[in-house]
Amino acid sequence: MLTLRDLLLLSAAAFASAEAGDKVPRQGPTGTAAWAAAQSKAAAAVARLSQQDKINMVTGIGWERGPCVGNTSPVNSIRYPQLCLQDGPLGIRFATGATTFTPAIQAASTWDIELIRQRAIWHGQEAKAAGVHVILGPAPGALGKIPAAGRNWEGFGVDPYLAGIASAVTIEGLQSSGVQATVKHFLLNEQEYNRETMSSNADDRTVHELYLWPFADAVHSNVASVMCSYNKVNGSWACENDKLLNGLLKTELGFPGYVVSDWNAHHTTNGAANAGMDMTMPGTDFNGGKVLWGPQLNTAVNNGQVPRSRLDDMAKRILASWYLVGQDAGYPQTNLRANVQGNHKENTRAVARDGTVLLRNDGILPLKNPRRIALVGSATVVNPRGMNACVDRGCNEGALGMGWGSGTAEYPYFVSPHDALRTRAQQDGATVVLHSSDNTNNVQNVVSGADVAIVVITADSGEGYITVQGHAGDRNHLDPWHNGNQLVQAVAQANKNVIVVVHSTGPVILETILNTPGVRAVVWGGLPGNENGNAMVDILYGLVSPSGKLPYTIGKSPSDYGTAVIRGDDNFREGLFIDYRHFDNARIEPRFEFGFGLSYTNFTFSDLTITSNARSGPATGPTIPGGRADLWEDVATITAVVKNTGGVQGAEVPQLYITLPSSAPSTPPKQLRGFAKLKLAPGASGTAIFNLRRKDLSYWDTARQNWVVPSGEFGVSVGASSRDIRLTGKFTV
Repeated sequence: MLTLRDLLLLSAAAFASAEAGDKVPRQGPTGTAAWAAAQSKAAAAVARLSQQDKINMVTGIGWERGPCVGNTSPVNSIRYPQLCLQDGPLGIRFATGATTFTPAIQAASTWDIELIRQRAIWHGQEAKAAGVHVILGPAPGALGKIPAAGRNWEGFGVDPYLAGIASAVTIEGLQSSGVQATVKHFLLNEQEYNRETMSSNADDRTVHELYLWPFADAVHSNVASVMCSYNKVNGSWACENDKLLNGLLKTELGFPGYVVSDWNAHHTTNGAANAGMDMTMPGTDFNGGKVLWGPQLNTAVNNGQVPRSRLDDMAKRILASWYLVGQDAGYPQTNLRANVQGNHKENTRAVARDGTVLLRNDGILPLKNPRRIALVGSATVVNPRGMNACVDRGCNEGALGMGWGSGTAEYPYFVSPHDALRTRAQQDGATVVLHSSDNTNNVQNVVSGADVAIVVITADSGEGYITVQGHAGDRNHLDPWHNGNQLVQAVAQANKNVIVVVHSTGPVILETILNTPGVRAVVWGGLPGNENGNAMVDILYGLVSPSGKLPYTIGKSPSDYGTAVIRGDDNFREGLFIDYRHFDNARIEPRFEFGFGLSYTNFTFSDLTITSNARSGPATGPTIPGGRADLWEDVATITAVVKNTGGVQGAEVPQLYITLPSSAPSTPPKQLRGFAKLKLAPGASGTAIFNLRRKDLSYWDTARQNWVVPSGEFGVSVGASSRDIRLTGKFTV
């Protein structure tokens, strides 16, 4: 009998051989069958456990009392190990021999499903080799409605479709390698300020169409566990919110796995248990006190305050996930010091490079054998105190590769812009002059006479338990840090061939830089991880043509976004209209729109075809992991031909946006519902194939409490970005 791992590996092979563009994961009933087999094993095992065994299984042993950030006690009677739960979404936190993969936001900006899949498979292989049972990621819960929010960089961007597909692929890759994935943070955890006290209050439709959407993709791809968040949701703590956990997640989405608390997000013994939380982590607060399960849960079960059947259900869900990914046989012992990197830095460099977005270029790029190069900014060199000098990357010193917080990992090495540029210049017999400071004094003497001046600027953010230069997780503004605007202006006064490279956790207002005479190119390097410099050189010298696309909008002013960090409870008044949906609906011209990115070559779009057998009305299928089964069925196919009409090899990302009929009330003007990455030689053409699921054509009807395909005319837009639409069409349902 095929295991889930076998099925996922076969699935990955099938996608790899599919026609260009048809790269979206399409999980089917096999997921239900695999869960059923795992649940059967789990039920048999639970029947052999004592009540204390079950209590031990659902209760962490306490903060810093085991080898990992989260640990449970072993259950020897069924050969169940001490479970190791470890951050995080881009690598193994605190490990000394693991790869630091590029952050999820950079993976998203590649728009390349196969690179994202490879990143996840290799991440999973490393986690298993290190004996980590549960990786705490991916994190589509950071959707990024607030551009300054601290942890946006841990997620896959502002669009729920993009985040959902990237999350699904990541989960399939991780779990095909034998490690459990944990999708987080459930739900509406959109800022760091007051995250442990605030209530996120969103309406039913907004929850379904934006914030729940990528979690549905995750559940459909058989994610083992879901982490509930710190905040309240509509007035109740997320980790003891019956509507959220038992209602939306376990009933509506049919989630068979287990819910684990965020660390110390547990508030009561009975409330959390009865509302659907299945595992508490780390089992104590961060001082080693406040134990809410363990003996307290045992007493609650004995007193009938928590039904024994509920405790059985917790244990069964945890065991089912363990069996699902095959961890019951031959799993390595936990060793976070093991060297597990292999050749995985190849993916790190590829994602860093292919996620780089070219924003402006007046012809200066790619570089044409410059003889004297000036490199400016503190972000051009490795942190002088050491690449890992700041705990959980909690500083903004030197070159930037990731944000800060629990979602970080230790760099095994770091290639700075200066390291990589110096190596390239030596090959060419060129000279690099360095000004590794943000001080504008003397910078004009350094850059004067150089063939080109490259200025590297940054903006950072992270998790709220660390404050960096006055930023308590969330950014206080959307400007470059370290006098970035002034530094660029000073350089441009002495050199009229300025290239600005931006490394940032999210949008930065670039108006000052773009309006500075002499700035000829702007390269959005995003968060390139430890291959920072190599990715920059690959793009600047044209070793590859840039192909990244923005996973968020860059506005002209912070006020353009219509959202900001909230000082009290957040009522999500913007509803469905975040990022490009808001810009489109409010008719605000962005500086660089969602999905934007230039190339060193040119592409034409042609031959739009549309076929549909979609029917209007509500979803009616039985519930499978992810929701009603018919929501996941393909009901329309749209294709477009893309041709490379330029002189160099490149890659284009055709994007499909759908406009719902007017019978669907108050919908955004257009919504992403498909994308592909086509890699084309000069003169070559490729076909992008967009398979639309029933859900992709639906809206959430709050009265019917169901997904509904509206009747009427659907608009079809295919383009190179959300604003650069090349082909349009329509079909009627």
